[in-house]
Amino acid sequence: MSSLPRAGLRLMHVHAHPDDESSKGAATTAKYVAEGVDVHVVTCTGGERGSVLNPKMDRPEVWENIAEVRRAEMDAARDILGVTQDWLGFVDSGWPDGDPKPPLPAGCFGLVPVEEGALPLVRLIREFRPHVMTTYDENGGYPHPDHIQCHLVSMYAFEKAADPEFAPELGEAWQVQKIYYHHGFNRPRTVAIVDAMRAAGLESPWEERLAKWKEDPEHDARITTRVPCGEYFGVRDQALLAHATQIDPDGHWFAVPLEIQQKVWPTEDYELVVSHVPASTPEDDLFAGIPVPAERMEA
Repeated sequence: MSSLPRAGLRLMHVHAHPDDESSKGAATTAKYVAEGVDVHVVTCTGGERGSVLNPKMDRPEVWENIAEVRRAEMDAARDILGVTQDWLGFVDSGWPDGDPKPPLPAGCFGLVPVEEGALPLVRLIREFRPHVMTTYDENGGYPHPDHIQCHLVSMYAFEKAADPEFAPELGEAWQVQKIYYHHGFNRPRTVAIVDAMRAAGLESPWEERLAKWKEDPEHDARITTRVPCGEYFGVRDQALLAHATQIDPDGHWFAVPLEIQQKVWPTEDYELVVSHVPASTPEDDLFAGIPVPAERMEA
């Protein structure tokens, strides 16, 4: 029997690109891994069309081997977080820039029919048998075509993986008990951090964004679940730094002192979308209502 209290529980995060697993819910991941939960990350694309956002990595040899570089970064972040991971194998759509926006490149993830894109995820759900899944909301968290496609594919696979008549060749049907949307970058959190930075006499990196961010109480109210994980913010930051092409160590990600984050907003926030177990919100645990399975007693 494992001495860890959550051994036997399984959590699957479905993300669009390498680095998303470290910028969205990574402290939650680290918390659950420390408690014995088996956490598996599914990465839909290789991030091949992602920008190099760290000036120190903006070098010809990085651009020439960007797919390999981003895979190596993912390997490092995966080890820091203590998770297992699979690639769905689709090609990054890139961010369509312009007005009007140009068409997406042929063969990219954003153009794959949802039913087709979901098949490898259905297989992984049936193999890993998660009790809980996380993904993005209908807007992708932000409207990157791969994030929106990730939402569509995740929700379709969540439903179809439980249907024994759907693609039985992909494995035995499995009902995921709960699925959540990430709401990590919400306005109330940003307001609280900006106020705390001002009170400390510090300049916040979010001032400009907050000034343009219209209040939307209805959207804020969608948060149902706040997972306390402040003590794991340091692990989150180490995983972020592993994605060196995407994360500038001197940039906005690290401009807010850790102690302010931990004091002001020590949670990562989610929206419970579907639950097949009795659920009472608000919650502070993605596994609320799900008992530790008896299988943890084996071995």
